[in-house]
Amino acid sequence: MSARTVTRFAPSPTGQLHLGNVRAALFNWLVAQHDGGRFLLRIEDTDVAREVPGGADAIVSDLQWLGLSANEEAVYQSRRADTHAAALARLQAAGRLY
Repeated sequence: MSARTVTRFAPSPTGQLHLGNVRAALFNWLVAQHDGGRFLLRIEDTDVAREVPGGADAIVSDLQWLGLSANEEAVYQSRRADTHAAALARLQAAGRLY
């Protein structure tokens, strides 16, 4: 059994996609396509103060327009806060924080 490549693009919805974002997404998408792997989208929406209203939806829409569709539903980091807090608590309880 061989491991399949998994790439991800993790933009922050603090503005519109720019050429650098598109370049990063394109290369990650191409690598995943070449290896028969998966291309994932992770929205880094934890900087609420700088987030642009509708920015995350615009990112998803722009990527679809470019033909760079993710293989799974987008993951929003803000929606995983409970998971991150639980992991932190486990590490703290195990004495593995420094």
